[in-house]
Amino acid sequence: MVELAGPASTFGWWGTFGAILLPGATVGGLLGWAEALRRAGGRRGWRWLALAPLTFAIVPLLMPGAVAALLTQGLGGGAIAVALMAIGGGYALSRRGPLWARLACGLVSAALAAALALAGPGIAGPVLAITEPRGAWVAVLGASFIAVLALASSIPHRPPDSR
Repeated sequence: MVELAGPASTFGWWGTFGAILLPGATVGGLLGWAEALRRAGGRRGWRWLALAPLTFAIVPLLMPGAVAALLTQGLGGGAIAVALMAIGGGYALSRRGPLWARLACGLVSAALAAALALAGPGIAGPVLAITEPRGAWVAVLGASFIAVLALASSIPHRPPDSR
């Protein structure tokens, strides 16, 4: 977050641990559980774990004043975009479902990831322009995190093992 937000970034118990690290650990645990269930042949309702990335959008909105800040200033919209990129990208990478739906989800997720990669100057100033070394590094870092999250989010869509 420091790389993206710049020197205005702060650390705190609720913001850092509660709104960023806890949702990340929860999403990782839920997607890991989905993989364990998939390898065990699946079970009733296990595909609902595809919505695990919504944790990234919901938990930050529980902070005091977060909903008002989202509605009036747009703060927190990035967390919602991360969840949408993960869910849509996971579905697109899953190779299940209609091709047109996977293409649509993949295109929307890729467009959001590209917008994230190009948004650096609007967030932290010209130092994060993609033409600057630090800006290019932050763009690659953010895009790679989203790509890995989308790949992990494809797990609940994959067919169960039939061994």
